[in-house]
Parts: sequence; C-alpha cells; structure tokens
Amino acid sequence: MTGPRLAISVGEPAGIGPDIVIKAARELSRFNTVLLADPSVLHERAEMLELDFPADSYLSGNRAPGLSIAPTRLVHSCRAGRADARNAPAVLAALERGVKGCLSGEFDALVTGPVNKAVMRKAGLDFMGHTEYLARLSGAPMPVMLLACETDPGRAPLRVALATTHIPLSAVPGAVTRERLAAVLEVLVQGLKRDFGIGEPRVAVLGLNPHAGEDGELGSEDRDVVARAIAEFGDPGVTGPWPADTAFTRDNLAGQDALLAMYHDQGLPVVKHAGFGATVNVTLGLPFVRTSVDHGTAFDLAGTGKADEGSLVQAVAAAARMVRYRSDHPEQ
Repeated sequence: MTGPRLAISVGEPAGIGPDIVIKAARELSRFNTVLLADPSVLHERAEMLELDFPADSYLSGNRAPGLSIAPTRLVHSCRAGRADARNAPAVLAALERGVKGCLSGEFDALVTGPVNKAVMRKAGLDFMGHTEYLARLSGAPMPVMLLACETDPGRAPLRVALATTHIPLSAVPGAVTRERLAAVLEVLVQGLKRDFGIGEPRVAVLGLNPHAGEDGELGSEDRDVVARAIAEFGDPGVTGPWPADTAFTRDNLAGQDALLAMYHDQGLPVVKHAGFGATVNVTLGLPFVRTSVDHGTAFDLAGTGKADEGSLVQAVAAAARMVRYRSDHPEQ
C-alpha cells in the first residue's frame, strides 16, 4: 500500500514558509509530499540558507515517497522579509490548488504554511484566516479550529478547540449561542473520533466569564447559554462550563481529551505556552484532513536560517496519521 500524498501550501513567500520547508526537506521526503509554491522562491531561499533542496517536478502518477513542487507562480519577484501584496493572489491560488486536489482525491491532506492577514487585506482580498477560507472553498458549514500538543510523553495530550475564532473580543458574547455551541460540539466530538481515534471523547467546555459566571453573578451567559447547550447536547463525555483559570491544571487535563474554549485568546495562549513550535493546528469539519503550523510569517527571521521547522514537521506527521486512521477506520 502506498503512503499518503500530502500537499503543502508554503504560504507567504517573503516569510519563513520557504525556510521551514527547506530545513524540513529530509523529514518531508519520508512521505509523498507536494509543495504548492513558486519553485524559484524555494531554490533561491535554499541558496540563501546554504542548504541542499532536492525537490523534483510534480508528477501526478508518482506515489513514491519524495519531495516535489507543483508550481504556483508569483507575479512579482520576492525578497525574504519584504512582503509584496501583489503576490497575495498567488498565495491564495496555492490554497485553492490544494483544496481542489484534496476534494478530487489527488491529495490526501493539506498542510498549510503561514500567511499574513495584513498583506492579504492590503491586496484587497477577502481573507479572515485559513480556517474560514478553507471552509468557504470546500463548502463546510461549521469548521472548528483545534490546536494539539501531543509531543511530551510525560504529559497527557493537550488539545484545545475554539467556539469562535477570528472575531473581536467584543463580538464573542453575541456569537456564543446555544445553536453554535451544539454545532461546534458535534464537529469536535466527531473529529476526535475520526481523526484522533478516541472512541468516547471527553470534552471540557470552558465558561465564557470568570469563574464560569458564578451562577449568574459574573454574567448570565454561562448559566443561560453554555450550560444549557451542554445539557441539550446530551453527551455524558461533554462537561462544563468549567472555570477557565483552573481547567488547565495537570489533574484536570488528565481527565480530558480536549477542551473547548469560548474565544481565541482564552485557549490558545495556554497551548502555545505548553508547546510552541511543536503544536499542530487542525481544522475539524472539513471534507479532508487539514493541519497547519502554529506560528506566523516571522518576516524578521526569513532567510536567516533561524526559523524553527519543528511545527511543520509535527503538522506533516499529524496529517499522515489522520489520513491513515481515516483509511483504517472508514466507519468513523
């Protein structure tokens, strides 16, 4: 049986996306890995880093392990560390190529490199983030962002999903509805089964307010919305609302397979503190496997050789595991 074919969108060409792909080339070559990028950018960056970069031209009929490039050409030249908004459409074109390939069965999974939202906006493009954009391209009604840190053998895996993603903090209370929480919980529980092989997931739902609202004393949302949504969901493995300030203690985490945070900066600072550079971003609810690095474009590190490729290596390995699990357990 041939291994999975993984597509990698390298991301913002002026950032560290090319650097980490080049530095991780040996690890990426363990799989049938297809880079969606401008070949000239990769080869020029490899010269700058003084590293070998053995990548072939992509051939759809080749399923053997190795590294290849499916070209998505830039319109303008690229310099490490200096973003050019005129190249932003090519970044999105690479994502679109990856999604189409996954939907058609050409690729088994998509791993995404870092992009810069400000550059996208400067180019006049409608792009709020990978999670939302990939959902729109694939027609997924409820994408759920989950970050997973599973590399420390001495600790239980830390997986944090988000009920809301890239919205202002002021908009979070209105976005956290019983209907939304029910939909997110359904995607999260099914994703833990399908992609992580957890038969009966245990999920701790965090409260929106301090101390999970103190029974309405510190806001009514946890009592009237979060608690009711959990009760209506009716899964004994889903509990809460938990006070967020104590949910991440070692003892509490040991009893959970994942936590559901209400908003971006409630959950992600903790998981990134626990394993920044080795954490994997996963989008649940898509019709294909998608993983990503846990960091941004880091323009100041581009071309210096200082960028850490660890998160990319973990994201690729996680994507391969998920593809294999789905293949071995189609009933999930």
